[in-house]
Amino acid sequence: MIPFSILDLAPITEGSDASEAFRNTLDLARLGERLGYRRYWLAEHHNMPGIASAATAVLIGHVAGGTSTIRVGAGGVMLPNHAPLQVAEQFGTLAALYPGRIDLGLGRAPGTDQATLRALRRYVDAAETFPDDVLELLHYFEPARPDQAVRAVPGAGLDVPVWLLGSSLFSARLAGALGLPFAFASHFAPDAMDTALAIYRREFRPSPRLGRPHAMLGLNVVAADTDEEARRLFTTQQQSFINLRRGQPGLVPPPIDDIEAYWTPTEKLGVERALGCAVVGSLATVQQGLADFIDRHRPDELMLTANIFDHAQRRRSFELAMQAAHASAANPTPS
Repeated sequence: MIPFSILDLAPITEGSDASEAFRNTLDLARLGERLGYRRYWLAEHHNMPGIASAATAVLIGHVAGGTSTIRVGAGGVMLPNHAPLQVAEQFGTLAALYPGRIDLGLGRAPGTDQATLRALRRYVDAAETFPDDVLELLHYFEPARPDQAVRAVPGAGLDVPVWLLGSSLFSARLAGALGLPFAFASHFAPDAMDTALAIYRREFRPSPRLGRPHAMLGLNVVAADTDEEARRLFTTQQQSFINLRRGQPGLVPPPIDDIEAYWTPTEKLGVERALGCAVVGSLATVQQGLADFIDRHRPDELMLTANIFDHAQRRRSFELAMQAAHASAANPTPS
């Protein structure tokens, strides 16, 4: 069975606040650890009322400190928003506190709007230097030389696995060229997934960090006792996408009975395309959906995400998803 992991945005639901979101995040991470999920990643977003993971490194420390074995990391840190040295220091600190448990995923997008980008004191063209910034960051994790003028303290010489994240072909090529593991954001931008995977695997060059290509795919998985209930829970994510595209991001909304009354036909097409990599249903439906997705795309790992309004139902979804994963692995789809 390939490893399964959890991607969390620390959602702030209607009627709650960031403090509750952080309690839920730690609770879900502890559950994921007990269930056997390999990683628990948090993503950097800014100026998003429904996402509490803006200070990603701080929240990673909170989760790592409240768990024991699960790997905790960034999926990801948006490198154009930061100086590479500061990222190396932050994740070097985390790796020193929690040895062998910290991952660093790097993204090229700012993860926010233009006004917020200016408030971060970063610039639109910062993404153009992404390859050089990645190389600089990797350098800070290498053992420091005696004559090295600038070093990450802590950070130098520490084992911090670095992943490149992407939703296009750019990061696939860069991850292959640098010999780094690659995670594709198929959970919200699946269009280039197959092409990006093919390019990454074809152009991969072994490095001291990684000897063979290793690709992880994002997948929306919403599981419940029945297909109907799961589809209803999934309307929370569908509404959130519509609200974002309408320029009205807000707190995470509760599910609704009739999503057809909420979106226009054009919005429906766009959301269904963006969320095309989704497995939604009962245990049996999710088991088959996972088996089909893995058989078709052959990822080395899967990163599951579930934007579910009620925390207890979210916990239940990840429990069912892991049950389905084990069942799928025990009864693989014939090739």
